[in-house]
Amino acid sequence: MALYWLVLGLFFQTLHAHVDFFTSIGQMTDLLYTEKDLVTSLKDYIRAEESKLQQVKQWAEKLDSLTATAVQDPEGFLGHPVNAFKLMKRLNSEWADLESLVLKDTTDGFISNLTVQRQYFPTDEDQTGAAKALLRLQDTYKLSANVLSAGDLPGVVHKSRMTVEDCFELGKVAYSEADYYHTELWMTQALKQLDEGESSSVDKVTVMDYLSYAIYQQGEIDRALELTKRMLKLDPSHQRANSNLKYFEFQLEKQRKAEEAEGKKEVQEKEKKKVDKRDVQMKRSKDPLPERKRYEQLCRGEGVKMTRRRSSRLFCRYYDNGRNPRLILAPVKEEDEWDRPRIVRYHDIISDYEISKVKELAKPRLRRATISNPITGVLETASYRISKSAWLTAYEHPVIETINQRIEDLTGLEMDTAEELQVANYGVGGQYEPHFDFGRKDEPDAFKELGTGNRIATWLFYMSDVPAGGATVFPDVGAAVWPKKGTAVFWYNLFASGEGDYSTRHAACPVLVGNKWVSNKWIHERGQEFRRPCGLSETE
Repeated sequence: MALYWLVLGLFFQTLHAHVDFFTSIGQMTDLLYTEKDLVTSLKDYIRAEESKLQQVKQWAEKLDSLTATAVQDPEGFLGHPVNAFKLMKRLNSEWADLESLVLKDTTDGFISNLTVQRQYFPTDEDQTGAAKALLRLQDTYKLSANVLSAGDLPGVVHKSRMTVEDCFELGKVAYSEADYYHTELWMTQALKQLDEGESSSVDKVTVMDYLSYAIYQQGEIDRALELTKRMLKLDPSHQRANSNLKYFEFQLEKQRKAEEAEGKKEVQEKEKKKVDKRDVQMKRSKDPLPERKRYEQLCRGEGVKMTRRRSSRLFCRYYDNGRNPRLILAPVKEEDEWDRPRIVRYHDIISDYEISKVKELAKPRLRRATISNPITGVLETASYRISKSAWLTAYEHPVIETINQRIEDLTGLEMDTAEELQVANYGVGGQYEPHFDFGRKDEPDAFKELGTGNRIATWLFYMSDVPAGGATVFPDVGAAVWPKKGTAVFWYNLFASGEGDYSTRHAACPVLVGNKWVSNKWIHERGQEFRRPCGLSETE
């Protein structure tokens, strides 16, 4: 369209410069050529518009089918992490491309509408966060890039494949974080899909450029050299590849001479085979979790330290907490989940109606979950807690008051000094890495503002089933508790003496597939003096 108006403008400038054309046939002949050029430009414009319209039509049809399926079961659809990532990418990047494509089209106010809606779209931070979540899921659940790209995850309903562009985007996010381990995995996957014939706007040379550098950064110069040679076959004039080729050949020759001189070639080759690239990457990124491997094993259901002997001491029972008046005629189902620390689960403890009401009250208020800074005590967001939460008070709705009373009846603990009911919904790859609920000795002012003492106990409702992932694990003792809708788990964070029970360090594993809703009640020391008397020893 811009070309058309440019040519038309030049035409009118010509008319203005050469008035009285009718007085000269010679001059009028120039107009024929001008008109011919205009017709040619107009046809080009029509073809471009038709091509553009065809692209827009294909985009609309694809999105119409996708959104029609998605809105039938929004939580189930976004429960697949690939779907969630692609939504972030689509709204943050691809809709902007569409806007540019039809920028001059004002039909039906589409651009105006899109411009207004874009202020509510995900940001670059959202897209990057979703990408990092997929990398986290890949590590935690030991998923190959091929499996994740194919969308072959356990319990999925709305299967979704990743395109070359999606894989390339993940590789670029990892690259920007100097995470060459994941850069290699995802650039390799992008290259694999290109080699299999998938059409893409991303070319092989661009992918191999990232891949060769990532491989080089991990010390595999020979592989980087081979990949660079392959790049040059596709693009002999590639400047960086030509430069890298000479550099890699020089480095390999230097390495070979050093090995021959020291006589350590065989030893080094054996050592290379033993290198765990992810371990190297974790050290490079200074991962703060010493129990990372143990935590991830438990998330996968591996390494749970429940022996037959320990299991024989765990029981199920109907429980009325010493004939509590509200429980005598309707005792609840209590199950021992773990012995030390003692973790119990209550079945059918919250109804579907109560769950829906809690979610209804919480949804409008959900905000990024925060943690207490151990040094300053100030609440702040953290990369290791991926969820949004809201707080509900008892006076807001009878359901909340009823839930609080039920917790008091079953635990025998005072709720007036407990924190409000916290409702949390986990995002893509949502997790909360290993942490303590109680304040340690090096955090004397952790709950000073509340004035109710330390967190004596934790009550946790599961308000949704999670098809895959999302377990609550206790790395120090090797325990894993799996979400089950309508149940709740309870444990004490402090011994009866008031000392902290460090075996209660726990984590919420990343949600692999599904939508995880929980609500928890943190119960404090004040008011429990006669309900849970102090013990005589630290660990009583």
